[in-house]
Amino acid sequence: MTLLAIERLEGRHGLLRAFQDFTLDVAEGEKIALVGANGAGKTMLLRTLAGVHPASRGRIMLDGIDVTALPGHRRAALGMALVPEGRCLFASMSVEENLRVAESAGRTGHWNLETVLDALPQLRPKLRAPASTLSGGQQQAVAIGRALITNPRVLLLDEVSLGLSPLAVQSVYDSLERLFSSGTTIVLVEQDLQRATSVANRVVCMLEGRIVAVGRAGEMSRDEILDHYFGHRHRSAAHG
Repeated sequence: MTLLAIERLEGRHGLLRAFQDFTLDVAEGEKIALVGANGAGKTMLLRTLAGVHPASRGRIMLDGIDVTALPGHRRAALGMALVPEGRCLFASMSVEENLRVAESAGRTGHWNLETVLDALPQLRPKLRAPASTLSGGQQQAVAIGRALITNPRVLLLDEVSLGLSPLAVQSVYDSLERLFSSGTTIVLVEQDLQRATSVANRVVCMLEGRIVAVGRAGEMSRDEILDHYFGHRHRSAAHG
C-alpha cells in the first residue's frame, strides 16, 4: 500500500529550481535511500516533504491526505517527521526539553521519552545537560529521539552521519538498527553509499534536481549508482 505519494513536485530557492518533476510512490514500511552529489536537491526535497519549505508545484499525499499546503506541525501530527541536516536543536535547552518538544505533535504509540532513552541510552545521563554541551554524535541522537517521539509513520533522515567521527557514525547507526527493522517508512539521504544501500529496499538516484534512476538496493551495483550519481551514464547517452 502506498503511504507517501509524491507527484511532480518542484522546490525552488528563489528563482533557482532545486528539484523538479519529482514523482515517487513509497510503500508503507519501505526504506528509500535518496542519493546524489551535493546540489542534487536531496535536502530541499526532504525539507519540502516535511513542510519546512513550500512546494512551488506538485502534490504530496500522506496516506491519501493531500498535505502539500499544510504547515510542518500539521504534517507532524499526521505522522511525518524530519531529522534535519545539522540537527537544529535548541542549544540552550536541556536534552530532555529538546525531546519533550516533540510531544506537541500529539501522536501516541510506542515511542515516548522512556522508550527513546532505552533505544538511545547515551542520552540518559545527559538529560539535564544543555544540548550545546553535547558531542556531535550525542546531538544527532537527540535529533533522532526528538523525531521518534512524534511516533512517525514516515521518517525523513537527512545526512545523519554528516560531520561525525567514524565511531560516532557507528553509534548512530547502531541506535537506528531497531528502527530500520521496524515497520516505519523511511526516506534516507546519506552520502555513505555502503550504509545507505545496506539499510534501504530501493535506491533513488538524483542528478541536478531530477530522478535519473530507481532500483532495488540489492540489484544496483556501487559502480552503477556512482555512474548515475555523477551523471556519467547520462552524458554518455547524450553524446552517443
